[in-house]
Amino acid sequence: MFDLGAADMPRPKQCRRVGLSPDCTYFKPAGVPTRDLEEIVLEIDELEAMRLADIEELYQVQAAKQMGVSRRTFGRMIDSARKKVTQALINGMALRIEGGAIEIVPERTFVCGDCRNVWKLPFGTGSPDTCPECQSRSFQRDDTL
Repeated sequence: MFDLGAADMPRPKQCRRVGLSPDCTYFKPAGVPTRDLEEIVLEIDELEAMRLADIEELYQVQAAKQMGVSRRTFGRMIDSARKKVTQALINGMALRIEGGAIEIVPERTFVCGDCRNVWKLPFGTGSPDTCPECQSRSFQRDDTL
C-alpha cells in the first residue's frame, strides 16, 4: 500500500514577477460599515495581471513573459482577478489586496521623443521595439523619473 495523499496536494505557486506595490489595498462600498461587509481577497499577482492586460494593454503572451509565468497561467490569473473584482462590485463586497507568491522587480522608465508618452518595463524583459502609444522608434530610457 502507498499513500496517495501527497499526490492530491496542489503544487506550490511559482513566484511571479510584479512591477507594482499597491498603495491602496482595501476598497469597500461607500456608506456600509466594514464590519457588515464580506471580503474578497485579490492577490497582488492577480492585480498585476489586470494592470498588464487592461492598463498596459499587453497581449497575454507578452504579459506572461513579463511576469515570468506561462501564457496559460497568466490566463487563469486574469480570469480569477476579473471574477473577484466583478463579484465585489456586483455583490457590494469589500476588496482586500494582499498576498500571492510574488517578487517585486524594479522597473525601467522610457520616454517617447515623438508623443512624449512615458512607460515602464521591469528589468530583465528586454528593450521595447517601439513606443506602445504611437509605435515610434524614437524613444529613450529616462532613469530620472
